[in-house]
Amino acid sequence: MKTKFDLLQLLPHIPPSSLSYEEWLNVGMALQYEGYSVSDWDLWSQNDSRYVDGECYQKWNSFQNYGITGATITQLAKDHGWQPRNSQDRELDWESEINNDYVVIDKNWIEEKEIKGPENWNPIAEITKYLETLFEASEHVGYVTESYKKDGTDRFLPTKGHWKRTAGELIQELNNKKDLGAVLGDYNDAAGAWIRYNPLDSKGITNANVTNFRHALVESDEISIEKQNAILRELELPISCLVHSGKKSLHAIVKIEATDEREYRQRVDYLYDICKKNGLKIDTQNRNPSRLSRMPGVTRNGVKQYLIDTNIGKESWNEWHEYIESINDDLPEPESLEEHWDNLPELAPVLIDGILRQGHKMLMAGPSKAGKSFALIELSIAIAEGVKWINWQCTQGKVLYVNLELDRASCLHRFKDVYMALGLPPKSLNNIDIWNLRGKTAPLDKLAPKLIRRASKKNYVAVIIDPIYKVLTGDENSADQMAKFTNQFDKICTELGVATIYCHHHSKGGQGGKKSMDRASGSGVFARDPDALIDLVELEIDEKLSKHLENKFVAEKFEKILRNQNQKYLTSEVSQDDLCSSSKMEMHLKTANISVDAYQERQGVKARLDNLTAWRIEGTLREFPKFKPVDMWFNYPTHEVDASGVLADIKLDDELSGFEKMRELNKAKAEKAEKQFADAIENANYGEPPSIKMLADYLEISDQAVRKKVKKSKEFELADGVVKAVDSTE
Repeated sequence: MKTKFDLLQLLPHIPPSSLSYEEWLNVGMALQYEGYSVSDWDLWSQNDSRYVDGECYQKWNSFQNYGITGATITQLAKDHGWQPRNSQDRELDWESEINNDYVVIDKNWIEEKEIKGPENWNPIAEITKYLETLFEASEHVGYVTESYKKDGTDRFLPTKGHWKRTAGELIQELNNKKDLGAVLGDYNDAAGAWIRYNPLDSKGITNANVTNFRHALVESDEISIEKQNAILRELELPISCLVHSGKKSLHAIVKIEATDEREYRQRVDYLYDICKKNGLKIDTQNRNPSRLSRMPGVTRNGVKQYLIDTNIGKESWNEWHEYIESINDDLPEPESLEEHWDNLPELAPVLIDGILRQGHKMLMAGPSKAGKSFALIELSIAIAEGVKWINWQCTQGKVLYVNLELDRASCLHRFKDVYMALGLPPKSLNNIDIWNLRGKTAPLDKLAPKLIRRASKKNYVAVIIDPIYKVLTGDENSADQMAKFTNQFDKICTELGVATIYCHHHSKGGQGGKKSMDRASGSGVFARDPDALIDLVELEIDEKLSKHLENKFVAEKFEKILRNQNQKYLTSEVSQDDLCSSSKMEMHLKTANISVDAYQERQGVKARLDNLTAWRIEGTLREFPKFKPVDMWFNYPTHEVDASGVLADIKLDDELSGFEKMRELNKAKAEKAEKQFADAIENANYGEPPSIKMLADYLEISDQAVRKKVKKSKEFELADGVVKAVDSTE
């Protein structure tokens, strides 16, 4: 399993000697869960005087499906003073939220809340109410009244105590005998007494004996009792019982309501994290569901351990959790349309006229060889210079181009090549920043906060990311995972106030029969998420159009030569029809005594056509009306709109009528049949002209069917008893 963070860096911050036995086990479980080795756990454990050689290896294989993750190690490290990098530098995963610190109260301004002790001290009533609040009558309760002094100290520790009696039995005996000591046993006033806040199975006092993971203990003794009381209440913690410990801490028995131990651990981690961020440094040794807490109704060095309050804060864990999340979700509140009807907010400024606003998202999708990267470089230049991009005017501003694919030198050269090919003077080079990340890329969820940090003070109007497959995380066919992925673009737009522009590839196979929104590879989220989808689809140039273009381009070249050398002749002798014919323009050059190598000129045009590809841009827009498809040429390294209109008649499959599709299908079938017939004539008699009989046998059809094919063919004829090619010299 791939780890998100190197947990081994945290272990030196956690002295194993400071941990309880269970916390030590939790570290091992977390390391195993996150894919580390037993030797990592063993090496770290050797820093404890309690270390037993081989014990780590014995326990390692028993750690299965406990759900203890690396978050446990991270929390232990924080509890021992380790601090992560600045929150702006942290790398976010899918579930992370920028600037979401779960701070509910300002711990620096919280006012202390006074605690009033019991006016009428009634130990039986105290413990009875505690039991009635936390337990069902049939549930077994663990409690301890016996204690012993730890060697060499004045500290008293609890024994294992008792666990076989139910809450109902204890309450009945307390009410009958009216003597706490007679029911629970006498306790040492110097030590006090303890009780477990989760029910047991009557067989023991370990976590395995807990029958209901209902409550957790929150205890903090580093601030005053009064401030503890204020924070616990301000946090609206779902507290069943709040007990004064008899010393410098309160014991809050908080509703966890977990279904099993794994969920219990997760919820306790969440609870402790919220408490810590709001000013309560929690004693993390209280994580265990079988932990002891201070028993109300007894004294400790003459100071009462008493029940301060019951059932305060939110009513349940789920209600409290929702409350915390709602405070920190950073979402706006619903607003009334009536309130804003006559005072609507201004729309975001337009960045690309008729296409995109600043602060919005645009996706360019297309197949390979469409020159998508060149188009994005052209867009970077158009925004930087405040000129047209393909067919749309751009507002001038500063651009960050995130280069994920090209090496640094190639990228810089490409920008200069495009500038030169566009014929633009580089007046605003200071408006283009390039972030070269080839070989240094990270998934977008980790790259986004770094990008935001670097770009926060640059006043960019657009961030262009090229291409996104380099930073893609998750399965691109999963709508859920791709929704989380595209949310990163929202974060960039929101945090920086920029337009985020990126490109993605088409799915495999033909695209002509698809709508523009369905051509991008992967989940439909890609097409539906951006505010503007610009889709490129290639137009097929057939032989007829290719010859037309060759004639057109050669004629234009000859016209230019004639204009430069004999404008008078061009004006007086050349008609409009002549301008459209390369052969007539060649004749005019000869008549005007202009020497030109027509063959070389034609070869140059053919070479240009070989490198020229035709494309149609379609769009799906959220903020603007749909635009008419734009036809253009990609003539390396730039795109240019087809001003001549020669590409307009080319139809994609989804634009053909039913009749046109059938006609194209029949044409394709006829061409295929003609080719098969030609192959048969070539092969039926080993390269020699075959007879009707030979062809019939080869094609496995009748002689009559062969004769019909020959009769319909314009390429072959029956002569001298054999089928052969028509003599074109006749």
